[in-house]
Amino acid sequence: MPVRDTHGHVLTTSPRAADAYVRGVGRVLRLQPGAAPAVAEALAHDPTFALAHAALALLGHEQCANVDIAARVRDARLHAARATERERSHVHAVTRHVAGDSAPLVRHLEQWPTDALLLATAVPTIAFAGVSEVPQDAWRIVERAAPAYGADWWATGLLAFVRQEQHRYDEAMDLSCRALALEPSAGHAAHARAHAHYETGDHAGGLGWMDQWLAGDGRGNDGRSHFVWHAALHELSLGDLDAVRTRYLTQLQPAPAPGCRALVDTGSLLHRWALTPGAADVPTLDPVVEVVGRPALEEPATPFVALHAAVVLLATGDGDGLRRLEVRSSRHDHPTHREVVAPLAAALGLMHAGRCSAAADALAALESSLWRLGGSDAQREVVEETRIAALLRAGRYDEARALLDRRLDRRPAERDRRWRGAAAQASVI
Repeated sequence: MPVRDTHGHVLTTSPRAADAYVRGVGRVLRLQPGAAPAVAEALAHDPTFALAHAALALLGHEQCANVDIAARVRDARLHAARATERERSHVHAVTRHVAGDSAPLVRHLEQWPTDALLLATAVPTIAFAGVSEVPQDAWRIVERAAPAYGADWWATGLLAFVRQEQHRYDEAMDLSCRALALEPSAGHAAHARAHAHYETGDHAGGLGWMDQWLAGDGRGNDGRSHFVWHAALHELSLGDLDAVRTRYLTQLQPAPAPGCRALVDTGSLLHRWALTPGAADVPTLDPVVEVVGRPALEEPATPFVALHAAVVLLATGDGDGLRRLEVRSSRHDHPTHREVVAPLAAALGLMHAGRCSAAADALAALESSLWRLGGSDAQREVVEETRIAALLRAGRYDEARALLDRRLDRRPAERDRRWRGAAAQASVI
């Protein structure tokens, strides 16, 4: 009798290798550490297991796992010849995706939607970059696949994340709670719930739930620093800067985090904290720069990383770095680097130079294009908050208040109320 994965697909390998592979994929789907070692264990049991070779190549490409990607691609192709049609298509999809062509992966999912590892790869989340910068493309892939999964906890959590991106927060909360009831450690569902709490202004409730989850079922989550960032964002929204400081010192200092996570989570939080009225003695971003490294700041691999690199360069007063990022981005092959990242770096360069009114106008001009940078609304808000700071520094208080009113209409936040009050007071002095 053939061995199968969690979703019923035949695996051309031995039972022991299949068990290790399924365990590794399960860790990916739960956002837990240890996926690459488990898949490597599968290869130790069966060096001819094509899907295990392909999975390691994928984890090396997407998550910086320490593997020889080229060798794993070569061996996956070699051993796929003895595998099933689905496995051969899976291997082809992975090898083309690693090479920069994700079209075969999308086509594969049309025929085998319950190939969960590849569905996870297709969608931008904590774990993967996705196959498209256009959110609607990812939404369609998930929604097309969802009926095939039924009540599966992982697919339900993934759909919950899509729903919150569509601003359907009640549905996102319901789906995420259903998924977590089935699998309390489900990272995608927890992430969707975190966004639903934040976007609806339920900061106290979201903070209490997140702390409880991190201390319990989410304790071993591989994306821990991002979930901690969510908790800190609630504390920032509540105006509790002492709690933000404690959170940073105990859970979010960059040394233990991978470089990109330190940049995206710790770097952005420190910048947003420093912009907050009443903020004092905000820790320096120098440790973030040290962990990330200069090449990642001035030659970021993706537009999303570039957004956070630009923010950190501004926060550390590195005008030369912003200019280099602008020049490199303006010459990049990728249109989003040229059309969004380059003008963003230029706008922040203006702010660094003290030309805050011009910077505010340049940031306003980018508002409709920021979605192209990737990430979530909550992450891209760092640009809006920087624009508010630029308006205030330029003495354009009425415009700053209007922008803060718009934010408060979206959701309540004590921080924004205080920020608006400071802007109102400054306008009458």
